[in-house]
Amino acid sequence: MIKKVTDTLAVPDQAGIRSKMTRSARLVVESKNIRPPVSFMQIMDLAQEVISHGNYDPQFLEFAMVLCGNETWRQVVASTPYNRRLLLLPQCLKDENNCQAAIDQLGLICAGCQSCSIDEILVQAESLGYATLVAEGTTVAMQLVQEGSVDAIIGVTCMSVLRKSFPTVYQAAVPVIGIPLLFEGCANTDVDRHWIMREIKHYQPSREYLPISLSMIKNEVRAWFNNETLSTIFSGNGNRTNQMAIDTMLHGGGRMRPILTTLAYNAYEALPSEQLAKNLAVIVECFHKASLIHDDIEDQDDYRYDRETLHLTHGMASAINTGDYLIGKGYQLLSSLPLPANRLQQSFRLISEGHISLSVGQGDDILSVTQNEIMVLETLLETYRLKTGSAIKVALLLGAVTAGAPPEEIAILEQFSDEMGIAYQIRDDIHEFREEREERKFSDYPVMLSLLYERADTLQRDQFVFLKGNGMWQEIHLMMDKNQIPEAADELLQVYVANSYRLLDQLDNFRMRLSLYALMGKIF
Repeated sequence: MIKKVTDTLAVPDQAGIRSKMTRSARLVVESKNIRPPVSFMQIMDLAQEVISHGNYDPQFLEFAMVLCGNETWRQVVASTPYNRRLLLLPQCLKDENNCQAAIDQLGLICAGCQSCSIDEILVQAESLGYATLVAEGTTVAMQLVQEGSVDAIIGVTCMSVLRKSFPTVYQAAVPVIGIPLLFEGCANTDVDRHWIMREIKHYQPSREYLPISLSMIKNEVRAWFNNETLSTIFSGNGNRTNQMAIDTMLHGGGRMRPILTTLAYNAYEALPSEQLAKNLAVIVECFHKASLIHDDIEDQDDYRYDRETLHLTHGMASAINTGDYLIGKGYQLLSSLPLPANRLQQSFRLISEGHISLSVGQGDDILSVTQNEIMVLETLLETYRLKTGSAIKVALLLGAVTAGAPPEEIAILEQFSDEMGIAYQIRDDIHEFREEREERKFSDYPVMLSLLYERADTLQRDQFVFLKGNGMWQEIHLMMDKNQIPEAADELLQVYVANSYRLLDQLDNFRMRLSLYALMGKIF
């Protein structure tokens, strides 16, 4: 029994053995009904099974891991159109003595001198529509995926680079087929060209496995929020309140909620309508921007997105009224969507329940601040669930409900929203705590205070309350370091991140699951 990864990064010399091991990996992965992304430990378990059942040399364990990883992604990459794929080749394939290529900041620019295999491979890939890159490492390739330029990668590199890149690829949920060089080295290496040609030509379209580009959706959603589009959708006949609402909608934010709505709608809808997706995105942003206007008033904040808040520029009464107008506009737009009655009813119930949960959570938060309370951790996390979890839930579920997602998928997404919402808020608290700045407010990182209060003994609690009451944050930070509160917050964050991933693994809709994996990787 093989118990651990060896330091040997060997690739079988014989093409027959490589092909036989590939078939073995395919059978093992198919027998497990595994869907990517798959963790390092899972891949290692699969590879050990391949080595054991096929009686292969244990020195090929890491090669078997590459093959098993490939098989988990095979259907996704095969479903990706050629023009949405990237072929990544290493510069070390070039002939050091005869290469005439130039090199720029992105990598090697092949001169077509045919002194090595690079030109032949590039010509074949580019004729199919591939984006191609001849560079060392995977950094640029990952950037192209995150920018939305490509959706899948076929990467040729040495075994050591494949090993190093695994955590990044897993976290970002990037569909990838890895083809290792036949031996380690930084010059005049070689690769199985027939293997590369088979992989780059393989195309088997399937909507079930066709990845949704998170970056493309992000760009599309952001493009919707312009004055012309919003003026058409709002159609408020030019009244000043309507214009203030549009102005609020136009400015600031990452549009995460409308992105989530659009993502879920596209994942579950067989024939998505761009106009319906656009209206859903605007509806969700109406409710979000209304909550921010009211938030800024309740928290007495003067700036939002690096500009003065609405209550500062137009007065408290106008700001409250604009927030109310946006809520009404959101419900008005929702009522006019061309949806079956049951889906429309579900949507109204979803948003109204989310509105209530958000208000309850915000109310608890306001009272704890105004009364200078320290929430016990359980109560604080419930507040996070009500506030942030509800906002994520409304965004995700509105897209899923309007697309007719199955009830069991809706239930999983509900739980996921709760866990992700709590994780998102804990992450923000940790960032606020660690950020160096002159002005500090204890309300910026309540989870740290709750953890300290929970861990402190009676004497420390009395001291803690005294220090907090006198705004002595430097002394409190020393107490936090002494009680290892930053480490405890990191551990708590990991619990909720792990819970989120566990729930994603239960989703049947592969496209939804993969997209949310990618989103989680970017956020956490």
